[in-house]
Amino acid sequence: MRYINFYKKENIEQKDVFNYFLKTLKPSIMTYDYFLNWEKINTFVLKYKIELNLLNSLINSEDIETDFKELIIKYPNLIEVLPVLLAVRDKELNIIKDSKNKDLSYTNYNFNITQKITEEEAKHYFVFFKETGLINLFVNKKIKNLVDYVYGVEAGLDSNGRKNRTGKLMENLVEIFISELIKNNKNLEYLSQATAHKIKDKWNYVVEFDKSERSFDFAIYNTSTKKIFLIETNFYSGGGSKLKAVCGEFKKLFETLKLQGIDFIWITDGNGWNTTKKPLEEVFNQNEYIFNLKMLEKNILKEIIGEQDRIFW
Repeated sequence: MRYINFYKKENIEQKDVFNYFLKTLKPSIMTYDYFLNWEKINTFVLKYKIELNLLNSLINSEDIETDFKELIIKYPNLIEVLPVLLAVRDKELNIIKDSKNKDLSYTNYNFNITQKITEEEAKHYFVFFKETGLINLFVNKKIKNLVDYVYGVEAGLDSNGRKNRTGKLMENLVEIFISELIKNNKNLEYLSQATAHKIKDKWNYVVEFDKSERSFDFAIYNTSTKKIFLIETNFYSGGGSKLKAVCGEFKKLFETLKLQGIDFIWITDGNGWNTTKKPLEEVFNQNEYIFNLKMLEKNILKEIIGEQDRIFW
């Protein structure tokens, strides 16, 4: 049965608990640092600043092939920057030679150059430079400065990581509440990214997971009662079939952990749940502890984990 001190304080009847959860979902958890990781971008660009400025000498070249080959023969480490200009992180690429004519053999390009290169090798890399269209950046006055260009490339790449940042943002927000809880209770300790191995090492507590390599976002351990709580967090701003699958996974996870005497807390939020109400309600009615951020703001973790006396429906 679900612990109800919180709901009593909020004057919420048992039949209205799920509706309260839905009504208090947040539309966003974006913070100002959600959009771009400028520190990461700056570090990456500065790593290649010298190489990029050397390549700047090719801009508006009247004999780009000759100048390109002479430059990389003199500074072979410049080859490492070529995939960077294409927003590619790979140090080696295998490119099909001529798919239009059904020639599916490939040409290998290794960009991790640690020694001088020959004239023939310079010609080899010029083919890559030309065929990928990089040459057009230099001869058609498309850009004025490669450093600025790479800033733009990296900003675009970093924006692709926003989906992962949403998950991390949710973890960070939840950790604020967990840290405060731990700070005010000398009997509580916690781990982030808690695997069975880490839990065993820190508290000598054996947890059998349904997946051998499973990592929970947080584990909280009461050193006095020897009680452990495992916590998963996520945020969904949009709907989709994944949400139904998550409900099934966490329903099964609750059952598995309950057999071991372990409390599983699922902290989730986002308007995406309004598109998947039925599966969520089913697991909500089974699992003992499903909360959103509004409930954390109302100190529900203190009532669940930080107090010894519990009242149940």
